[in-house]
Amino acid sequence: MAKRQQSEPDTPQPVPDRERTDGCTEPESGITRVFEVLGKRWTGLIIAALMNGPGHFVELRRAIPGISERMLSDRLAELTALSLVAREVNSGPPLRVSYRLTQAGKALKPAMVELTRWADTHLPEGGASCPEQFRG
Repeated sequence: MAKRQQSEPDTPQPVPDRERTDGCTEPESGITRVFEVLGKRWTGLIIAALMNGPGHFVELRRAIPGISERMLSDRLAELTALSLVAREVNSGPPLRVSYRLTQAGKALKPAMVELTRWADTHLPEGGASCPEQFRG
C-alpha cells in the first residue's frame, strides 16, 4: 500500500505569480482588490477601531486622531456598501448611530493582527519616514 503524503493544513500554499516581460510580477486580482479597499487612507484604522466591538460616530472620531468628520462619514459609507461594516440607528432619544463589523469585517482580524506584528518588527516607530536611498 502506497503511503500518502499529507500537507500541513496551516501551511499557506504559494500563489502563482504572473511574470511580465520586464521581470516584475503582476499582483493577483485578490490582493489588488484588498489594497483598493484597505489601501485607502483611514480605512484600516476604522476597521481596527471596530475590532473590539461597536462604536458610535463620535467615539470613532476620537479613536482616530486626525480624521475629519467628512472623511469618517465617507469611509464608513464605503465600508457599509462593501458589507464590512453595519450601520445601526438607535432611535433614542437622543438619536444615535452606531457601527459594528459584520462577519466579513471580523474575518479581517487575523490579517490585521499579522500586519500589526509585521509592522512592529519591520517598520520604524513613528511610521512613514522615507528611507535614505529613496530621498531626492
